[in-house]
Amino acid sequence: MNEVPAVAAQHATTIGPGRLILVVGPSGAGKDTLLGLAKAACADDRDVVFARRLITRQASASEDNEEVSADTFQRAATAGDYAMHWEAHGHRYALSRAIDDEIRAGRTVIANVSRTVIAAARRNYANAVVVSITAPPEVLAARLAARARSSDGLLAQRLARTVDESTSTPDFTIINSGTADYHARQLVRIIKGERWDE
Repeated sequence: MNEVPAVAAQHATTIGPGRLILVVGPSGAGKDTLLGLAKAACADDRDVVFARRLITRQASASEDNEEVSADTFQRAATAGDYAMHWEAHGHRYALSRAIDDEIRAGRTVIANVSRTVIAAARRNYANAVVVSITAPPEVLAARLAARARSSDGLLAQRLARTVDESTSTPDFTIINSGTADYHARQLVRIIKGERWDE
């Protein structure tokens, strides 16, 4: 099953000088876990902002997302209220345009997004950094099976989903098969612009 191509707003000039860190990866890779730990580690840094996604499905305890109805989502998308939005797994996802103000103020914004938005984000933002979080196939399958979230859809379809990798090459790749604390520290180093692979 392929993801529906992303839609991102076009800008006359690229948005900066702050950084936009796009965290991507397959379902079950542990993105939300690492993002939650990184957010806690960066809590005292006012120049680091973790974007909250809007999603047209029920919110879960493991994600920092805002649930919106399909109608509300469509009205906001039509009004241009989203910096970027996309569709995957039968649901719609978006990031508020407020992230643009944070980036213009020189802050670093971290967002969990679909790989389908990478090409547009690289065009629209002066400092877009892509961090891929992944894990071996058997680990992904075990994590998805354990999660058993009804809104996830069929496990086999999520594992088989493909994205055109030629437009989504990451700047960093974290193989999340060790401890969450260790890999979260890697993510924090990337966020802070430090040596990350120690």
